[in-house]
Amino acid sequence: MISSRNARTVANLAIASALTVLLAACSSMSLPSLSSSPAPEAEPGVAPDMPATIRSDEIVGRWGLASFQNPNDRARTEAAARGQCKQPYVIGAGTSGGVVMHLADQATPQELRLKGSPSGKNYIGPPGPTPGEQDREIVSFDGRVLVTRFIEKDAAVRYGNMVYVRCAPRA
Repeated sequence: MISSRNARTVANLAIASALTVLLAACSSMSLPSLSSSPAPEAEPGVAPDMPATIRSDEIVGRWGLASFQNPNDRARTEAAARGQCKQPYVIGAGTSGGVVMHLADQATPQELRLKGSPSGKNYIGPPGPTPGEQDREIVSFDGRVLVTRFIEKDAAVRYGNMVYVRCAPRA
């Protein structure tokens, strides 16, 4: 027979075990929140790769390079970029169909891809989600002048809008 003192201990252990099981079950269930904080948004799934409307061979070549922050400085910046053709920035062809360029703050160029998006915008960047943090958006391209801007906020502030002006072929 169990004494009253031992019975109380056994009962307390049984209650504690039952509460533990109930709490474990509650943590695995999704209950409505009673707090006023908004529910976290579900992350969007990775969309399939979309081809860019600009081909990589269209931007391979020698370019004068300059940048601007203020949109009113674009014409002056394009003229400054033309002047840089004495020491052009070379965008090379990659071995797997991309282009060889520098990422923000990287000393060594690497092969990047031209990527499209459902919104119709084009990007240049490493493989991965579009737009990725290391991507740059192609703001405009007319065959002679390419304007890009980095997606990552800090790089976008440091580098501004990058203006590439195609250099004339060597004579």
